[in-house]
Amino acid sequence: MLAVNKTGEIAARLDRLPPSWYVWRMIVLISLGGVFEFYDLFFTAYVAPGMVKAGLFAPASLGPLAGLRVIAVAGFGTFVFATFAGLWVGTLALGQVADRWGRRKIFTWSLIWYVVCSAVMAFQTSGFSVVLWRFIAGIGLGVELVTIDAYIAELIPRRERGRAFSVNQFITYCAVPIVAFLAWRLVPLKPFGLDGWRWVVLIGTLGAVLVWWIQRAIPESPRWLAKHGYNEEAERVTAAIEAGVLAELGRPLPAPLPEPAEAESRGSLAEAFAPAYRVRTIMLSIFNFAQTIGAYGFGAWVPTLLIHRGIHVTASLEYAFIIAIANPFGPLIGTLFSDRIERKWQIVGGAAGMLVTMAVFAELSNPLALIILGVLFTLSVTVMSYAFHNYQAELYPTRIRARAAGFVYSWSRLSAALAGLATGYLLQVGGVPAVAAFMGIAMLVVIAVIGALGPSTRELALEEIAH
Repeated sequence: MLAVNKTGEIAARLDRLPPSWYVWRMIVLISLGGVFEFYDLFFTAYVAPGMVKAGLFAPASLGPLAGLRVIAVAGFGTFVFATFAGLWVGTLALGQVADRWGRRKIFTWSLIWYVVCSAVMAFQTSGFSVVLWRFIAGIGLGVELVTIDAYIAELIPRRERGRAFSVNQFITYCAVPIVAFLAWRLVPLKPFGLDGWRWVVLIGTLGAVLVWWIQRAIPESPRWLAKHGYNEEAERVTAAIEAGVLAELGRPLPAPLPEPAEAESRGSLAEAFAPAYRVRTIMLSIFNFAQTIGAYGFGAWVPTLLIHRGIHVTASLEYAFIIAIANPFGPLIGTLFSDRIERKWQIVGGAAGMLVTMAVFAELSNPLALIILGVLFTLSVTVMSYAFHNYQAELYPTRIRARAAGFVYSWSRLSAALAGLATGYLLQVGGVPAVAAFMGIAMLVVIAVIGALGPSTRELALEEIAH
């Protein structure tokens, strides 16, 4: 019973903390780790022209994977498929490790995993080996994604959770224009005899040099420690956070308000289907399967989609870079309303914006109009993104937060893998309008399921939402 009471005490002490740089510094450091994750995730789209030009996706280079051509899939679709198939395995099979071993440890080692695997991939010479190492890297990337969400949700006071995820995604999305710019400048070239796309991948692996510095300055989640019976360490970490905030503000901290403690159970994935969480799990699984069709259906194919709208290959990379600049600004704008509007309605609004802008994008060919629509689509995606990463972490208790979020999020990875193949097929048979229709249907599903079934979470303690 002592461990149960301790979880409620720790939660109350964290949630009463006033805004402070001491707490926000931890969020920023976690987010800096996420920059490498987003760089790795989003370079998929921008290295595509270089990989295709190098002949990596010709049937002879793909080896056994060339059989996918029987469903008329463009060769690069196999790389997109491998990326998200790895993410699916990582989130579904290994999402639980952060619940078992702790947020801090898994945050560090999953980052190192996918950075090393990406470096190995950069030196492969056949399409088959590139796809294989991309799949392996994707496993580590999938674990990292759900760990960061759980980590932030548990460290930040409840009244600042929305803004914390907005800032987190503002920082991480800064990787997208960086990778787009590097691809624009490097992919058409061959510096020092090494293909430009390989340089783009290798530059991202520099994150391994910084990861140890980042993780040293971040404590383990006190909620996780208390939940797993490490009461002395949970007390030490919480007291250190309180002392840091007190020293910064120079005034007494408000008294903690009573908050419910979590159940004594250690938790298992089966609990995500218990009556208290079943509807949430089904809702988020459907949502994640649908949302990725729009988010990554555009993001992973934007240079290719521009080419299909009549833009030259080199110009498509330039325009894709301009569109990519918008990525950090959606979450940045979101800091103005992320804690003022219910999370579910931010998700619905983002999906509606994606539906409308992609429908218009499919009918135009003017470069300026395509750029403007691409920017608006990107802003809509990133608003939906920070909101749902927060939302799905909020809806489960600490004991199953990472594994349950990993399970529901895994449907987005599976969806993205299949959507990569479907997008390649639809581009061949119906062009961009067919892809836009595919995305539009998916966004209607998002609007319906979140709007109808999503519970309210704004300014509620995690322990209140979980009950």
